[in-house]
Amino acid sequence: MSRPVASGGEGSVLERVFREAYGQAVATLIRIFGDIALAEDAVQEAFVVASDRWRRDGIPPKPAGWIVTTARNRAIDDLRRSARGRALLEQLGALATAPHGAGVEERGGDGPVRDDQLRLIFTCCHPALRTEHQVALTLRPLGGLSVEEVARSFLVSESAMAKRLVRAKCRIKAANIPYRVPDQADLPERVRSVLSVLYLIYNTGLDAPERGSLRAEGIRLARALVELMPGEPEAAGLLALMLLNESRVPARTAEGELVLLRDQDRTRWDRTLIAEGRAIVRTCIRRGRPGPYQLQAAIQAVHCDADSFEATDWPQIVSLYDHLLSVMRATACRPIASAGSVRASAVSSATRWARASAGKVSSRVGSSRSPRAANGRAASVSAGREPRTT
Repeated sequence: MSRPVASGGEGSVLERVFREAYGQAVATLIRIFGDIALAEDAVQEAFVVASDRWRRDGIPPKPAGWIVTTARNRAIDDLRRSARGRALLEQLGALATAPHGAGVEERGGDGPVRDDQLRLIFTCCHPALRTEHQVALTLRPLGGLSVEEVARSFLVSESAMAKRLVRAKCRIKAANIPYRVPDQADLPERVRSVLSVLYLIYNTGLDAPERGSLRAEGIRLARALVELMPGEPEAAGLLALMLLNESRVPARTAEGELVLLRDQDRTRWDRTLIAEGRAIVRTCIRRGRPGPYQLQAAIQAVHCDADSFEATDWPQIVSLYDHLLSVMRATACRPIASAGSVRASAVSSATRWARASAGKVSSRVGSSRSPRAANGRAASVSAGREPRTT
């Protein structure tokens, strides 16, 4: 039974459902139909229908499920209008009647990746695409982000991002790249791009308080990735990094704005998340395969260990930053930070040890730019930005 809606109430409900369910709905339809454009169009049409019908008939008991069902029906209607679409529907019908086959709802259910949204990330992270194209192409449908919001994550103009998305889709079409899940053996070659996408999903929610649901989604997907690839230490490192940053979100202002680390009320930190993050960092250390995400998580763990800003173990933080730079140089890896953003983070510590670290990093990088300029420049050439010390 639908719930009645007070005047104007359906708008806020619709916005909430959009933020929370858009990515899941698109990912589900891509699994069903294998077409990202069809899925996006159908889900957007479903929300248009919802804006009118929910106002008239009330909010359904399961709004997210209503969106998926409506979008699925819209997609089927669209496919029936073309010969190619009818052929696809016939193919899906054949799958449903084949031995051990899967119907429309179960298409693509087999394979190593079973979470629809994680499946979408692995699908978009095809090695034929450049990393920034993979990330941008995934953020758009998965997070329900506008082109402007995706552009802001990459520190490029909206027009530049629009062109980037078009080029990525053209590349997929020209190379006949299928939207499917890679085999188990092919997962490792895509993991770096997948980590970049998860990192940006979380940080988009961190930077925009009104999109806090993206933080929860980023953490959920990181957990799913760790479960999928338990032997991948960087996946565990990313999860720890998210948890340790998330633990300090309660110390932000009531409006969700950032409070500098030295000014935060540490009694408001989430000790449960800190304990989990620390435990993951310890496990990563025992593995002896340090990578950028693990080292970033270790840096955040040191911050969380301190009872006060002044009590922070700055020598250890400087040592970890040195190790981070060394690992990044050795692996030519730029998934979470560049030397410029490391320098910016070291400078922001505003202590004797951090200033010493900043000087060392600056001399190594050969840059005299401000931390903000260095960070912006780093982000422009990287798949993502270093998480803020929340």
